[in-house]
Amino acid sequence: MKTSARDRREKAKRTATQESGTKQSKQRRRVSTSSWKRWGWGIGLPVVALLVVGIVLLVRSQTGDLQGIVTYSNLSRDHVTGKVTYPQNPPVGGAHSPTWQTCGIYGQPIANENAVHSLEHGAVWITYQPNLDASSVEQLRSLVRGHDHALLSPYPGLPSPVVISAWGVQLRVSSASDPRLAQFVPKYEQGSQTPEPGAACSGGVGTPDGQ
Repeated sequence: MKTSARDRREKAKRTATQESGTKQSKQRRRVSTSSWKRWGWGIGLPVVALLVVGIVLLVRSQTGDLQGIVTYSNLSRDHVTGKVTYPQNPPVGGAHSPTWQTCGIYGQPIANENAVHSLEHGAVWITYQPNLDASSVEQLRSLVRGHDHALLSPYPGLPSPVVISAWGVQLRVSSASDPRLAQFVPKYEQGSQTPEPGAACSGGVGTPDGQ
Protein backbone atom coordinates (compact mmCIF):
# COMPACT_ATOMS: atom_id res chain seq x y z
CA MET A 1 0.00 0.00 0.00
CA LYS A 2 1.49 3.31 -1.07
CA THR A 3 1.87 6.15 1.38
CA SER A 4 0.35 9.38 0.22
CA ALA A 5 2.27 12.60 0.17
CA ARG A 6 0.00 13.92 2.91
CA ASP A 7 0.75 10.95 5.16
CA ARG A 8 4.46 11.42 4.59
CA ARG A 9 4.23 15.09 5.54
CA GLU A 10 2.28 14.31 8.73
CA LYS A 11 4.75 11.58 9.68
CA ALA A 12 7.68 13.93 9.11
CA LYS A 13 5.93 16.58 11.21
CA ARG A 14 5.36 14.11 14.08
CA THR A 15 9.01 13.01 13.93
CA ALA A 16 10.20 16.62 13.99
CA THR A 17 7.94 17.35 16.97
CA GLN A 18 9.26 14.30 18.88
CA GLU A 19 12.88 15.26 18.16
CA SER A 20 12.18 18.81 19.28
CA GLY A 21 10.61 17.52 22.51
CA THR A 22 13.56 15.24 23.17
CA LYS A 23 16.01 18.12 22.69
CA GLN A 24 14.00 20.36 25.01
CA SER A 25 13.85 17.61 27.64
CA LYS A 26 17.64 17.16 27.47
CA GLN A 27 18.15 20.90 27.73
CA ARG A 28 15.86 21.07 30.78
CA ARG A 29 17.83 18.23 32.43
CA ARG A 30 21.10 20.01 31.69
CA VAL A 31 19.77 23.26 33.12
CA SER A 32 18.40 21.43 36.18
CA THR A 33 21.69 19.59 36.75
CA SER A 34 23.68 22.80 36.32
CA SER A 35 21.39 24.63 38.75
CA TRP A 36 21.71 21.79 41.27
CA LYS A 37 25.50 21.88 40.99
CA ARG A 38 25.55 25.63 41.49
CA TRP A 39 23.17 25.34 44.44
CA GLY A 40 25.16 22.43 45.89
CA TRP A 41 28.41 24.36 45.65
CA GLY A 42 26.70 27.40 47.11
CA ILE A 43 25.67 25.38 50.17
CA GLY A 44 28.70 23.08 50.36
CA LEU A 45 31.44 25.69 50.34
CA PRO A 46 30.13 27.66 53.35
CA VAL A 47 29.66 24.39 55.27
CA VAL A 48 33.24 23.34 54.54
CA ALA A 49 34.47 26.80 55.54
CA LEU A 50 32.58 26.58 58.85
CA LEU A 51 34.07 23.15 59.53
CA VAL A 52 37.58 24.43 58.87
CA VAL A 53 37.04 27.42 61.17
CA GLY A 54 35.66 25.11 63.86
CA ILE A 55 38.67 22.81 63.65
CA VAL A 56 41.08 25.75 63.83
CA LEU A 57 39.30 27.16 66.88
CA LEU A 58 39.32 23.74 68.55
CA VAL A 59 43.04 23.31 67.96
CA ARG A 60 43.70 26.80 69.26
CA SER A 61 41.61 26.13 72.37
CA GLN A 62 43.64 23.02 73.09
CA THR A 63 47.11 24.23 72.29
CA GLY A 64 47.03 28.02 72.26
CA ASP A 65 47.62 30.49 75.07
CA LEU A 66 45.32 29.97 78.04
CA GLN A 67 43.58 32.95 79.56
CA GLY A 68 44.83 33.79 83.05
CA ILE A 69 48.27 32.20 82.74
CA VAL A 70 51.01 33.99 84.67
CA THR A 71 54.61 33.35 83.62
CA TYR A 72 57.86 33.76 85.52
CA SER A 73 61.42 33.83 84.22
CA ASN A 74 64.99 33.81 85.50
CA LEU A 75 64.23 31.13 88.08
CA SER A 76 67.14 29.65 89.97
CA ARG A 77 67.82 25.95 89.55
CA ASP A 78 70.25 25.60 92.46
CA HIS A 79 70.11 22.55 94.72
CA VAL A 80 69.89 23.51 98.39
CA THR A 81 69.15 21.90 101.72
CA GLY A 82 66.51 23.07 104.15
CA LYS A 83 63.52 25.33 103.64
CA VAL A 84 63.27 27.85 100.80
CA THR A 85 61.16 31.01 100.85
CA TYR A 86 59.46 31.30 97.48
CA PRO A 87 57.87 34.47 96.05
CA GLN A 88 54.98 32.52 94.47
CA ASN A 89 52.31 30.59 96.34
CA PRO A 90 52.70 27.77 95.49
CA PRO A 91 56.16 28.04 93.89
CA VAL A 92 56.72 27.58 90.16
CA GLY A 93 60.50 27.21 90.24
CA GLY A 94 63.63 28.37 91.97
CA ALA A 95 66.17 26.76 94.27
CA HIS A 96 65.03 23.34 95.42
CA SER A 97 65.89 20.07 97.12
CA PRO A 98 68.33 17.71 95.42
CA THR A 99 65.55 15.07 95.54
CA TRP A 100 62.36 15.38 93.53
CA GLN A 101 58.88 14.39 94.66
CA THR A 102 57.65 11.13 93.16
CA CYS A 103 54.81 12.10 90.85
CA GLY A 104 51.28 10.98 91.65
CA ILE A 105 48.30 11.75 93.86
CA TYR A 106 48.80 12.75 97.48
CA GLY A 107 46.18 13.20 100.18
CA GLN A 108 48.52 15.23 102.38
CA PRO A 109 50.63 18.35 101.66
CA ILE A 110 54.07 17.79 100.17
CA ALA A 111 57.24 19.85 100.58
CA ASN A 112 57.65 22.78 98.19
CA GLU A 113 61.35 22.07 97.75
CA ASN A 114 60.74 18.52 96.46
CA ALA A 115 57.77 19.51 94.31
CA VAL A 116 59.79 22.28 92.61
CA HIS A 117 62.43 19.73 91.65
CA SER A 118 59.63 17.71 90.01
CA LEU A 119 58.57 20.83 88.12
CA GLU A 120 62.14 21.11 86.85
CA HIS A 121 61.71 17.60 85.42
CA GLY A 122 58.54 18.65 83.56
CA ALA A 123 55.85 17.88 86.12
CA VAL A 124 52.54 19.69 86.37
CA TRP A 125 51.52 20.32 89.98
CA ILE A 126 47.84 20.71 90.86
CA THR A 127 47.21 22.07 94.34
CA TYR A 128 43.89 22.68 96.08
CA GLN A 129 42.58 24.14 99.29
CA PRO A 130 42.28 21.42 101.98
CA ASN A 131 38.56 22.14 102.49
CA LEU A 132 37.71 21.52 98.83
CA ASP A 133 34.72 19.16 98.53
CA ALA A 134 35.28 15.50 97.74
CA SER A 135 33.60 15.67 94.33
CA SER A 136 35.94 18.46 93.20
CA VAL A 137 38.98 16.60 94.52
CA GLU A 138 37.92 13.56 92.48
CA GLN A 139 37.73 15.75 89.38
CA LEU A 140 41.31 16.83 90.01
CA ARG A 141 42.39 13.24 90.56
CA SER A 142 40.99 12.34 87.14
CA LEU A 143 43.21 15.00 85.56
CA VAL A 144 46.33 13.41 87.05
CA ARG A 145 45.57 9.73 86.47
CA GLY A 146 47.51 8.28 83.58
CA HIS A 147 50.14 11.05 83.60
CA ASP A 148 53.64 10.14 84.72
CA HIS A 149 54.71 13.79 85.22
CA ALA A 150 51.83 15.15 87.30
CA LEU A 151 51.37 15.88 90.99
CA LEU A 152 48.24 16.49 93.02
CA SER A 153 48.21 17.57 96.67
CA PRO A 154 46.27 19.76 99.12
CA TYR A 155 47.98 23.05 99.92
CA PRO A 156 47.17 25.08 103.06
CA GLY A 157 46.97 28.82 102.50
CA LEU A 158 46.32 28.55 98.78
CA PRO A 159 45.14 31.89 97.29
CA SER A 160 42.32 30.26 95.26
CA PRO A 161 40.43 26.95 95.42
CA VAL A 162 42.71 25.38 92.81
CA VAL A 163 46.10 26.41 91.45
CA ILE A 164 47.88 24.52 88.69
CA SER A 165 51.59 25.09 88.11
CA ALA A 166 54.47 24.03 85.92
CA TRP A 167 58.00 25.37 85.78
CA GLY A 168 57.64 29.12 85.27
CA VAL A 169 53.88 29.12 84.63
CA GLN A 170 50.81 29.17 86.87
CA LEU A 171 47.04 29.40 86.62
CA ARG A 172 44.57 30.09 89.44
CA VAL A 173 40.98 28.91 89.07
CA SER A 174 37.92 28.99 91.28
CA SER A 175 36.55 25.58 90.35
CA ALA A 176 37.88 22.08 89.70
CA SER A 177 35.60 21.94 86.63
CA ASP A 178 37.33 24.88 84.94
CA PRO A 179 38.13 23.57 81.40
CA ARG A 180 41.50 25.33 81.40
CA LEU A 181 42.83 22.75 83.86
CA ALA A 182 42.36 19.95 81.32
CA GLN A 183 44.10 22.10 78.70
CA PHE A 184 46.97 23.06 80.99
CA VAL A 185 48.07 19.49 81.75
CA PRO A 186 48.90 18.28 78.20
CA LYS A 187 50.28 21.68 77.23
CA TYR A 188 52.79 22.00 80.06
CA GLU A 189 53.53 18.43 81.16
CA GLN A 190 57.04 17.92 79.77
CA GLY A 191 56.33 21.08 77.78
CA SER A 192 58.73 23.45 76.06
CA GLN A 193 59.26 25.37 79.32
CA THR A 194 60.72 22.27 81.03
CA PRO A 195 64.37 22.82 82.06
CA GLU A 196 65.15 19.08 82.09
CA PRO A 197 62.78 17.36 79.65
CA GLY A 198 62.91 13.59 79.85
CA ALA A 199 64.09 13.54 83.45
CA ALA A 200 62.33 11.04 85.71
CA CYS A 201 59.47 11.86 88.04
CA SER A 202 59.50 8.45 89.73
CA GLY A 203 61.88 7.05 92.33
CA GLY A 204 62.05 10.28 94.32
CA VAL A 205 60.80 11.07 97.79
CA GLY A 206 57.26 10.21 98.88
CA THR A 207 54.79 7.41 98.17
CA PRO A 208 51.72 8.56 96.23
CA ASP A 209 48.23 7.41 97.20
CA GLY A 210 47.60 6.84 93.52
CA GLN A 211 49.02 7.43 90.07
